[in-house]
Amino acid sequence: MYTIEKSGMNIEELRDYCLKMKGVTESFPFDETTLVFKVAGKMFCLTDLEDSFGINIKNSPEKNIELREQYNAVKPGFHMNKKHWNSVDIDGSISDELLKQWLNESYELVVKGLTKKQREELEKR
Repeated sequence: MYTIEKSGMNIEELRDYCLKMKGVTESFPFDETTLVFKVAGKMFCLTDLEDSFGINIKNSPEKNIELREQYNAVKPGFHMNKKHWNSVDIDGSISDELLKQWLNESYELVVKGLTKKQREELEKR
């Protein structure tokens, strides 16, 4: 008999993944435990380093509703605009591949909303 390990990235893997995206910075703008990842000064992911591991990520309002209905680990964004943000519990119920896809979508959504000049600056990096 064998056991199947739950997937679920940890904070170091999240940090490494986000920082590999073009132009991403990290900071603690709210307090000393909320780690925020930004592209061109705009947030696309944040996590609390003290509470149970989870992330807040951005997506379209329609996709956010769909994800909340499909996954128990996905809830309206905690302390965020619930129309545009989801909170995702990293509890092993969602694959790392899917989490990375959602992180990419959040990043791309923020990049899409940048000005033309900001996108050009980002491309130069």
